[in-house]
Amino acid sequence: MRGSKQDLPVVFESGPMSSRQAEWGGMTVAIETAPAGADPTPLFKGLPGDRCQCPHWGYVVSGRMRVKYADREEVMVAGDAYYLAPGHIAVCEEDGEVVEFSPQGEYQRTMEVVFRNMRALGAE
Repeated sequence: MRGSKQDLPVVFESGPMSSRQAEWGGMTVAIETAPAGADPTPLFKGLPGDRCQCPHWGYVVSGRMRVKYADREEVMVAGDAYYLAPGHIAVCEEDGEVVEFSPQGEYQRTMEVVFRNMRALGAE
């Protein structure tokens, strides 16, 4: 399987934020863009620790993000491959783009909460 930014369907788009996704081999693959200052913290309310509970493996195409855990922070920049363990919040410090892979089950359960919070915030 292969996919490019033009091939993957848009699942979410709002201004400069977008997520193009496909399901391959039990994983959700996503090409995502976000502007500097994007902070999804309110979207994870209701999950354990009010943080994303899905693991992600990815690559930072451009930009910079700060990943916050309960006990530490990590910074990812363009050119970095990464693993985000459950219990994180990724905040964009620069306009950026990532390619990310996530297990479908955990991803879908997390996104149900995210989309419910988006509707409650009027952000969908």
